[in-house]
Amino acid sequence: MKYPTVTNIINGHPAAANGAMLDIFNPQNGDKISEVPLSTASEVEAAVKAAGEAFPDWAARTIKDRVQVFFRYRSLLEKYADDLANLVSEENGKTFDEGMAEVLKSIELTEFACSLPQLVPGDVQEVSRGVECRSEVRPLGVVASITPFNFPNMVPNWTIPNAIALGNAMILKPSEQVPLSAIRLAELLADAGLPDGIFNVVNGGQEVVEAICDHPGITAVSFVGSTRVAKLVYVRATAHFKRALCLGGAKNHLIVLPDANVEMTASNVTASMSGCAGQRCMAASAMVAVGDVDAIIEKICEEARKIEPGKNLGAVISSAARERIEKYITEAEAAGAKVLVDGRGAVVEGKENGYYVGPTVIDHVTPEMKIASEEVFGPVLAIIRSDTVDGAIEIENSSNYGNAAAVFTQSGGMARYVAEKASAGMIGVNIGVPVPREPFSFGGWNESRFGVGDITGASSIGFWTKMKKITVKWNPAARTNWMS
Repeated sequence: MKYPTVTNIINGHPAAANGAMLDIFNPQNGDKISEVPLSTASEVEAAVKAAGEAFPDWAARTIKDRVQVFFRYRSLLEKYADDLANLVSEENGKTFDEGMAEVLKSIELTEFACSLPQLVPGDVQEVSRGVECRSEVRPLGVVASITPFNFPNMVPNWTIPNAIALGNAMILKPSEQVPLSAIRLAELLADAGLPDGIFNVVNGGQEVVEAICDHPGITAVSFVGSTRVAKLVYVRATAHFKRALCLGGAKNHLIVLPDANVEMTASNVTASMSGCAGQRCMAASAMVAVGDVDAIIEKICEEARKIEPGKNLGAVISSAARERIEKYITEAEAAGAKVLVDGRGAVVEGKENGYYVGPTVIDHVTPEMKIASEEVFGPVLAIIRSDTVDGAIEIENSSNYGNAAAVFTQSGGMARYVAEKASAGMIGVNIGVPVPREPFSFGGWNESRFGVGDITGASSIGFWTKMKKITVKWNPAARTNWMS
């Protein structure tokens, strides 16, 4: 194995687990690179105990003191950016450039956390003569974050900097398929001066997730993953009276109008479809072609053929994922859709055991096909035809998901019309991946999100804190009124 066996991190130290071991493979070549423990509820108990003991001292510090750790953490992310990007590439299968994009986004997320002292100073107002009201945000206690395989570096940093800078102690449960980046982040946080016990990593699968949802010592849970599991986590966590914010899957529709710029649209749609091998909840998985946009479709196919597995297209996470993605393509073709660019059976020379699916473009998909409504999570673009903009919006609105949508047009009025009508939390105009930049927050609608608020940006502050209101009267000479 290239890397040592993964351990948990509890109270600042490596900790063995009682469960079985799971092999970790590099999706690019199928090589075993490490193994990870499938921890049990007892490891969650140990992590909660350590976090609970460390929390009071950390919460008692000023926020200006706490964010100093994240100024140093940001510098370490920058210092080791190449190594971190390579690690993402090895355990997830992304290209190096895609791994680097994750690290750069993590730096941006950490910079936002460093600005929190300016965002949560509290409010003070004299509400009546001699009577002052003040509000303060306080941390919740021990919180947990459950993260997916597709962004091993970035998604943990959606929650780590904000939750901890705001005074909480955290338990991270990374995907058991990509645990290496999480351990490295724990090491960097320790190097940045984070006290022992404030950040703990417990590796594992379903048992660990259930233990996190059930444990009375954990006050809040965030989750990112599939909609099916997001629902289960949300229901189980809230049944134990925890706060929960659970982000699920997506079926993002890109509505392309006849007046769209051909070059810009084709490059954006293709990049959105194929980036990170389509394994992201912001990927363009369905394009709604309005009217005659055949020239744009031809250009998309031309751009897609420039994407080569193993060069500018990474691997998917596993052989099972590859089989599932190819099954969607085959079923759509059998149902009457036309495969314009076929990525099935992709093999990379020298990496014959890797898990690759080439870029795939499928035209004449109909709304009742599975590929039109279900999350494929691969580099596949399904094109659905519509005669009108309202018809395209109806197709978008009919999706159970609501993560993102985009419109490609040169008409400002039409762009605004689609942006207002689309049922999604994040909208792009001539942008294939409309991820908000900090301080704007990340979060969708409908069955792409369960819970209140968003997971990043200013919206996340309310999730990780509770409000204390203090009313004060010091002036005995003030006129007595209903407040006193």
